[in-house]
This record gives sequence, structure tokens and C-alpha cells, in this order.
Amino acid sequence: MSTNADPLVALGALPGVPDSVDSVRKAVDRVYGHRVMRRRSNEVTAEAALRGARGSAALSGAEWALEEVRRRSDFGGEGDARVMGAALRLTAEAGQLLSIWRQSPLRVLARLHLVAAADADEAAGRPRLAGEPVEEPLIELELPDAKEVAGRLEGLAQLVIAGSSAPALVTAAVVHGELAALRPFGSHNGLVARAAERIVLVGSGLDPKSICPAEAGHAELGRAAYAGALEAYASGTPEGMAAWIAHCGKAVELGVRESTAVCEALQRGAA
Repeated sequence: MSTNADPLVALGALPGVPDSVDSVRKAVDRVYGHRVMRRRSNEVTAEAALRGARGSAALSGAEWALEEVRRRSDFGGEGDARVMGAALRLTAEAGQLLSIWRQSPLRVLARLHLVAAADADEAAGRPRLAGEPVEEPLIELELPDAKEVAGRLEGLAQLVIAGSSAPALVTAAVVHGELAALRPFGSHNGLVARAAERIVLVGSGLDPKSICPAEAGHAELGRAAYAGALEAYASGTPEGMAAWIAHCGKAVELGVRESTAVCEALQRGAA
């Protein structure tokens, strides 16, 4: 990231990014203008949370049918069920942390990891130390060492606390990309990164009712596209950063499409 006073603003001006920002804003405005949102927004929010959690879990290797997620109540144990349970808990917890994020983002990240790990990890809630392994098989970028992680986490926290006039999409993409690239915790980093993206999109006012599940959009775009876009972000080049922001923009728009379908179903009385 740039060393300018507000590096996020500079990222927002990269070629193609303003178009992505404008497209996302228009898409979000359209779904918020749907007549169902005037009367049944809580139902749309609940469904968006479920679909977002399912999408985030899919990107971490647990691909479940939506109806299976809706039907199940036991997400304990190991394997896919554990991943899905972590995603559902994170989605629920994210909404409780909005007021803390801008004042203490590192505290929020610690809480998110603690919730995801559910006490199954002795190091839950703290960044990894030198030499500690990371369980994140679906993110194959070179792993930064603990010292670099600490420095970049602090830098990210300062950006959040200082605030920015950059579009919410840009801030959310950087938070997501930085956390996924750093993998600051011993596990569940992808889930935490996507939950943090949700917090930024909601807390910024772009999606105040949390009805645009970017996680569902990321999953629809597919793991290969997600990994490629994240690799572009990690390159640190202007082109790579712009490509990642555009990818996140597409994910939000696909999340909007999901909730628009929910609104249409509610309007027809089919859901």
C-alpha cells in the first residue's frame, strides 16, 4: 500500500476502480429500493446472513447446499461441519462488533478468531507467533513471517482508526485482502477476512441492513478466481490491487443479486 496520508483514496483512483465503485453503489441502491425492503427487510437480512455464511464456508472448503445449512442445527464435530459452524457464528457475531471496529479493529479481529475457533485452538484470539504453523490450505500465497504480520496488522489498524474518504468498497477490499494475505491467525483466516469485509461494508453505510452478502458472491465467482484475485492483491502492484478491488465489487454485486431474488420470492409469497 502507498505511504500517502490516505493511501486508500489513491487506490480508489486506480484505473477501473471508480467504475466498480459506481456499479456497486447503483446495484446496492436498487435492492434497497425494492418494495419488499419497506416491510420485510429483517427477513431479507436473515436470509442474506445465511447465504453469506454458506458462501464463506464454501471458500474454506465446506460446500453445503443451502437447504442443508437451513435444516441442520448441529455444526459441532470436525471437518466441513466445523467450518460451516464457524462461518455461521462469525456472520452472527459481525453485527455485534460494528461499534467497536473503528475504535479497535485489532480487538475485533481477535474476537472474530476466538468465535471462529470456538475454543478449539489454544492460540485462539491472538496473532501467531514466530514458528507457529498456519492451517489455511486453500490460500496458497507465500506466508509472511510473524514480525511482518505484526507490523502490517498495526498499519491496517491505523488506517481503519484514522478513517478514510475512500469508497467503502475500496476499504472493505483492502481489509479483506490484507487479512487473507497475512493469515495472522493459526486457522480460520479466510473466514475472519470475509467477516471483516462484511463489517466494513455494513459499518460504512454502504449496506447498513447487511443484505448484500459479498461472501456469497465470492463463492459464486469460484475458488480459482478468488485465489487469482488474491494473488493479484498480494503482488502489491497497482494493476493487482485494482483487479482485487474489481473482484470484490463483482462479489458484492452478486450478493445483491442473491438478495434481489429473495425480495422477489418474498413478494410472490414463495419464501
